[in-house]
Amino acid sequence: MQTSDSIVIIPTYNERENIENIIRAVFGLPQVFHILVIEDGSPDGTAAIVRKLQQEFPERLFMIERKGKLGLGTAYITGFKWALEHAYEYIFEMDADFSHNPNDLPRLYQACSEQGGDVSIGSRYVSGVNVVNWPMGRVLMSYFASKYVRFITGIPVHDTTAGFVCYRRQVLETIDLDHIRFKGYAFQIEMKFTASKCGFKIIEVPVIFINRELGTSKMNSSIFGEAIFGVIKLKVNSWFHKFPQKK
Repeated sequence: MQTSDSIVIIPTYNERENIENIIRAVFGLPQVFHILVIEDGSPDGTAAIVRKLQQEFPERLFMIERKGKLGLGTAYITGFKWALEHAYEYIFEMDADFSHNPNDLPRLYQACSEQGGDVSIGSRYVSGVNVVNWPMGRVLMSYFASKYVRFITGIPVHDTTAGFVCYRRQVLETIDLDHIRFKGYAFQIEMKFTASKCGFKIIEVPVIFINRELGTSKMNSSIFGEAIFGVIKLKVNSWFHKFPQKK
């Protein structure tokens, strides 16, 4: 059995073009990672591909099948709780579409395991703008959204909307996951904001973000709208909320 202290959570909805390749890429790394797929009832047969691969990787590949598209935030919360129950120390968020390079997983791991981080972020903006094949409008929207969030919240993070993240289990045990409010991409902001408020150390690891080549993006302007307006509510609510602190 290939045991691991690390699990990569990959939410999926209609990712049949990518899912097998991303799973094999993670399992092809020298460092052993496990994978948990949170599958939201994809009509394209994504779940069937994962089930077939589970026969090949029975002790490394896991899947939770949900009844429908219930939101990115709830997918990750479901995965976090499962990972905590199964005693993983390092819990990762990663997209299925190769916009997050699996080869960067060990770098995020090392930022937490060796460099003292409690949260490590694969950051597009900590060393300039490292985005490939995005339309300029989307690059500007994402970049300035992160700048805006940093200004409003005061958290020391350049890429506040990043979805390529490693959490130490203590972070997820300390945060009250049932009180995370946002379900879309603002979920990523809320998790980083809450971790910072709880006193956890966040390290940004520079990565190159490459736009998906296969499948359809789930990003749209309404998702950014949730992030822009939700962050004000997040900040105001924090004035009246006592955050549990890192022990």
